[in-house]
Amino acid sequence: MARNLDGALVLFSGGQDSATCLAWALSNFDRVETVGFDYGQRHRIELEVRREFRTAIAEGFPQWAQRLGDDHMLDANIVGQLGASAMLDDIAIEMAENGLPNTFVPGRNLLFFTLAGALAYRRRLRVIVGGMCETDYSGYPDCRDDTLKALQAALSLGLDRRVTIETPLMWLDKAETFALAQNIGGQNLLDLIVEKTHTCYLGDRSRRHAWGYGCGNCPACELRAAGWQKFKAEAA
Repeated sequence: MARNLDGALVLFSGGQDSATCLAWALSNFDRVETVGFDYGQRHRIELEVRREFRTAIAEGFPQWAQRLGDDHMLDANIVGQLGASAMLDDIAIEMAENGLPNTFVPGRNLLFFTLAGALAYRRRLRVIVGGMCETDYSGYPDCRDDTLKALQAALSLGLDRRVTIETPLMWLDKAETFALAQNIGGQNLLDLIVEKTHTCYLGDRSRRHAWGYGCGNCPACELRAAGWQKFKAEAA
């Protein structure tokens, strides 16, 4: 993808996927801003980690520092008023009767993209970048490619301007996501993602693994750990 003079807004949570997407955007767009959401998540440590990652990526990659623009933090706590979820409440993570994990927060990404679309409009940014993925994910319906295409159409119509949603990880598994980070920014970026991002649903940063910090047992940790093992095996 050639460098784009139009700006991009990255949905940046502080996790592996969104951090990789931020690096991807910085390598493809001349102006990149980020947006995060405080929605009462159990793993709200990610809100602190994301600031550290932004600082570290600007310091570690001077060629990107001038492209990295403002960061925005939006209050989305209304999500928690709509019902309990293992992503929000101190309850055991398990499969629900509908076949989805109870970490699924109904409407979360729909709301996030609506807010991001409004912010992008105000900031004159025409591209929104998200780390959603269908290949290696928990089955969340709001991460599917069809959902994102529908959101792109709805935002473009509702804002009366062309909005493009980019999902660089849509067809990548976690091992390929690690590989993409390495391809974009070399070992320095890979090390930064391992050390400075957060994925664990329980918000545990007391335990350091080869793939980063986390409890090691929740679905997010298991997925990241398996992806790291596959990535290292394929790189050997």
